[in-house]
Amino acid sequence: MIPTEDASARKREIEEKLKQEQETLSFIRENLEKSDQLTKGMVSILSSFESRLMQLENSIIPVHKQTENLQRLQENVDKTLSCMDHVISYYHVAKDTDRIIREGPTGRLDEYLACIAKIQKAVEYFQDNNPDSPELNTVKARFEKGKELLEAEFRSLLTRYSKPVPPILILDAISVDEELEVQEDVVLEHLPEAVLQDIICIAGWLVEYGRNQDFMNVYFQIRSNQLDRSIKGLKEHFRKNSASSGVLYSPAVQTKRKDTPTKKAPKRPGYDHDLRVKHHSDALTEKHGSAAGKDDVLDIEIDSYIHCISAFVKLAQSEYALLTEIIPEHHQKKTFDSLIQEALDNLMLEGDNIVSAARRAIMRHDYSAVLTIFPILRHLKMNKSEFDSTLQGTAASTKNKLPTLITSMETIGAKALEEFADSIKNDPDKEYNMPKDGTVHELTSNAILFLQQLLDFHETAGAMLASQETSSSASSYTSDFNKRLLSTYICKVLGNLQLNLLSKSKVYEDAALSAIFLHNNYNYILKSLEKSELIQLVTVTQKKAESLYKELIEQQIDMYQRSWLKVTEHLTDRNMPVVQPGTKLKDKERQVIKDKFKGFNDGLEELCKIQKGWAIPDKERRDFIRQAQKKVVSNAYRAFLQRCANISFTKNPEKYHKYRPEEVEEMIEKLFDTSA
Repeated sequence: MIPTEDASARKREIEEKLKQEQETLSFIRENLEKSDQLTKGMVSILSSFESRLMQLENSIIPVHKQTENLQRLQENVDKTLSCMDHVISYYHVAKDTDRIIREGPTGRLDEYLACIAKIQKAVEYFQDNNPDSPELNTVKARFEKGKELLEAEFRSLLTRYSKPVPPILILDAISVDEELEVQEDVVLEHLPEAVLQDIICIAGWLVEYGRNQDFMNVYFQIRSNQLDRSIKGLKEHFRKNSASSGVLYSPAVQTKRKDTPTKKAPKRPGYDHDLRVKHHSDALTEKHGSAAGKDDVLDIEIDSYIHCISAFVKLAQSEYALLTEIIPEHHQKKTFDSLIQEALDNLMLEGDNIVSAARRAIMRHDYSAVLTIFPILRHLKMNKSEFDSTLQGTAASTKNKLPTLITSMETIGAKALEEFADSIKNDPDKEYNMPKDGTVHELTSNAILFLQQLLDFHETAGAMLASQETSSSASSYTSDFNKRLLSTYICKVLGNLQLNLLSKSKVYEDAALSAIFLHNNYNYILKSLEKSELIQLVTVTQKKAESLYKELIEQQIDMYQRSWLKVTEHLTDRNMPVVQPGTKLKDKERQVIKDKFKGFNDGLEELCKIQKGWAIPDKERRDFIRQAQKKVVSNAYRAFLQRCANISFTKNPEKYHKYRPEEVEEMIEKLFDTSA
């Protein structure tokens, strides 16, 4: 049981706590009531704010919409005004550009093109918006006028500044100086840079906006004329200068190379410049008159044509480089084809004329004239690859012109070679045409001269002969094959010549003169072959050619020496009386010795008189034959005199013993010497 005091205390404590809790609860209730009041006040305020916001929104939105509409209207007005200004400007374009269009683009191309651009836009506007307006016709006419003046300016600039390339500059561009390790590239500037840029600009506009291709025709016509004039100028330069100078070169080369004043003049493009084709031997010159002047003119023409071929390639390449800057890509090849036609046709025509001249010469049996073709043909073939590269992309008819000319030259050349060989074989034996002194025949000198000149063009001549071969072996020509063909041809000519000479030698009544004639001709042939290195070509197919000619020469020497038998036969022991010491000769025996002396003297005098007028042009051979004959005759004569030394066969020995051995040798020493 709990004590009463503790219970009272506990009760008071609980009551105090209860009181405190009640006070707390009362405080909380008061606060809740205040909070509710505040909440109601806030809600009331928010409701009032919301109401006011709604009122504000309802007031502002119509104002905003009105403002927005006003701004849009303002923008539309501004745009309309701008469009109006823009449209109105199209109506004034014709008037605003009239002066500039009328005055043309010269000197102010950029400003002019800007005016044209304005006119073009006006045309587009009226076509889209008012195609029936008179203003469209006005600006269209102004545009066409502007385009017409641009075309005229294009033509004017090209015509005014397109000049033929000076011959000296062309020669610099095509010359080959072997002493220079690196060749200097000569730039051919056809148009001033500023002018070129204007032309490019005009061409670009005409293609893009003018829808015009006529300017391409204008371009190729003007440039074609300049190309042709450049080549003709070079040709004229040759005619004026080559004859006097002998070697044509450009003074500009020396000017540029002052540090090397001793350098030689640049050589002809493609081969040695000092090679001259001679078309007539001395015999031909005597027969037809002086041909030196004609040969010089012909040499100049050959040089000129060869240089013009090289010039055409170089100039055409330069023209194509220029053309690519001006003409649209898909029109470049066609325009280039048209541009080069006139110059190319003129070159091909000149080549055809050379072929025709050679053909006429062959008909006249003047086969040496065909040699004009060889240097030209060689140059054409050497430059064919570059020629083909330059003409790449042109029409087939254009690309085939050079091969056609080459084929014509090869055909006529091969025909000339074959007919020349036949002419050597069939040259008639005419007594009046035979050398009276037995020297080298005109036919021999002409034939050797012709072959020697072939040697200078042996590759060309071999290919020329090969081009006419139809056998399967000739399907693919090689250098060795061509060389064998040329060797066979040369051997054929020499064989024909040998047969003809043998036939001609029979015209001589004197067998000794016939032998001298053949000896001279065979010796001339052999020495000429060796001297000109023709022998190397001959031995390709005829290994023993040299020994064969030496054998023929020896045969003719033997034949000649037989002519002296009628002299030396009087010095033999035949019919010589046997004389014993102290025995007197009979009249018949004395007469035999007298006849021997007389026969020897008369024969010696007759032969020396006749043979002194004969000729052996080769001093070495002449001395050899003289020495051999002196030895034979002198030895026989000395032996005969020795046998007759102690024989008294006449009272007047000086009548028969007319010559001492030394005098006989002197007489023989004067053989073959017309000046003696």
